[in-house]
Amino acid sequence: MPGLTLGDTIPNLEVDTTHGRLRFYDYIGDGWLILFSHPGDFTPVCTTELGKMAEYADKFAERGVKLLGLSCDDLHSHREWIKDIEAYNNGYKVEFPIVADPKRELIQQLNMVDPDEKDAQGNQVPSRALHIVGPDKKIKLSFLYPASVGRNMDEVVRVLDALHKSAKHKVATPANWKPGDPVVISPSVSNEAAKQMFPQGYKSTHLPSNKDYLRLTHV
Repeated sequence: MPGLTLGDTIPNLEVDTTHGRLRFYDYIGDGWLILFSHPGDFTPVCTTELGKMAEYADKFAERGVKLLGLSCDDLHSHREWIKDIEAYNNGYKVEFPIVADPKRELIQQLNMVDPDEKDAQGNQVPSRALHIVGPDKKIKLSFLYPASVGRNMDEVVRVLDALHKSAKHKVATPANWKPGDPVVISPSVSNEAAKQMFPQGYKSTHLPSNKDYLRLTHV
């Protein structure tokens, strides 16, 4: 599928949104961005997802992350649909912008096309794609869900915490990691360097191979 993928630089597109016209780079600034698409306004799963994004907006803001939604519906549709989203989700306000893409150009450029789903007119619709963009404007992580599966916002928060941890230290997060759990030291860091970088210490895991590559620490 053409379009953005992990490690690519997001283009500095100028787009029409429910908050007016904006450029991606100006909107991101020096922070992080969650750019996410939904197949269509006034649809059940999308209504629950946009509501959860609104509910979790403060958690994302605490992590220096802005939100930007996108679908192929026009701005009038977005604004009317927001009323339903807020009513369904106990009044949480949709305070992030939603991009309009009625010509279906952006979903092609941003790798957000669902290969199977079509609207009532037979046009392509966005998948449930979610790109996490770093301050350097590069894609750090992507989720790609089919239209039939809603996203888990707790997982989005978890991977953001993991990305921030990895960006700050030369570490990676093991399976099922959550904040407060130990992390693993990058194999590129020697034991001598690890002692300097992690003065709190680390624990090497003894394995049958006798290779000292699984080193756990807290940061």
